Amino acid sequence: MSVTLDELITISSSEESFLQIFQNFCSQSGQVVLPAHRTLLLACYLNPGLAPKVSGKTPEAVARAWWSKYHRSFESRISQRISQPPGTTADPIINTIIGTRLGGLTIGQLEQIKYAHRISMSAENILGLLLEEFLAQELVDYGWYCGWGDSVRHVDFCNVDGSLLQIKNRSNSENSSSARVRINQPIEMWYRVNANTGAYRWSDLNEKYQTNRFSEENFVAFVQSVLSKNPEALALDIKNPWKPLSDSSS
Repeated sequence: MSVTLDELITISSSEESFLQIFQNFCSQSGQVVLPAHRTLLLACYLNPGLAPKVSGKTPEAVARAWWSKYHRSFESRISQRISQPPGTTADPIINTIIGTRLGGLTIGQLEQIKYAHRISMSAENILGLLLEEFLAQELVDYGWYCGWGDSVRHVDFCNVDGSLLQIKNRSNSENSSSARVRINQPIEMWYRVNANTGAYRWSDLNEKYQTNRFSEENFVAFVQSVLSKNPEALALDIKNPWKPLSDSSS
């Protein structure tokens, strides 16, 4: 019979007894409980509704499942992973719609538009991951640790002081389930861009921490650095007519 992380939280008599379960697992497997692990685990303990759905036959097996969930995601963060192109094929009717409206386009130009759109979709798919990793790099100096791999549900960052933070790229990108969670939990919310005005919100972080390290310029530099070192973070279709531009610049 298996036990869940929620059940471990319920039966643990204190924060330290809960953390000791993970310390036992680490002692057995040669791992080390770092401040990031401790901070995220305490967030789960203090906010049981945010604990991920992991289970195992023993408490140590539950600890192993949570540990794997966190580290698999960390090790495959966007700066390290090879992304896959969209798994769906483009609908030919799209070319017909565009070609009918813009009758002067050639078949070749319509194909370029189609594949340019697919590149844009791939870029949009990794934008949130790039923002998350940039903030993980910058916020750690202020006690924030990223909840990689949904190791804390509905929360992107947890602070050593117990604070919780959700981050979004745009002000209109929060879904209803995420908003409902914040009604019942003390979770801060920050987004990069006001979707209505286009204004960036980096100043919120700079004012809070009395710094100037949070800026669109620094985020752009981070994105360029990640894609330069790991071009495969942005997936391209093999047949994409724009791909030779990447090959020639590498």
